[in-house]
Amino acid sequence: MKQKILTTREKEIFEKLIQNYSTKEIALSLHISEKTVRNHISNTMQKLSVKGRASAVVELLRLGEIKI
Repeated sequence: MKQKILTTREKEIFEKLIQNYSTKEIALSLHISEKTVRNHISNTMQKLSVKGRASAVVELLRLGEIKI
């Protein structure tokens, strides 16, 4: 079984990002702060060794972690 890269929360956030939610909208919908959303995105980008949200989305799609 392949190991998952994302935590459940990170996956929720990136699924909302690809639905074109803003950081503020993600925070409101998940009942967390905008800073926490940004931290989850930053942590994910570090795990993937990519710069930028778009690169993270592309890599997560490639790895099968998220789907469009």
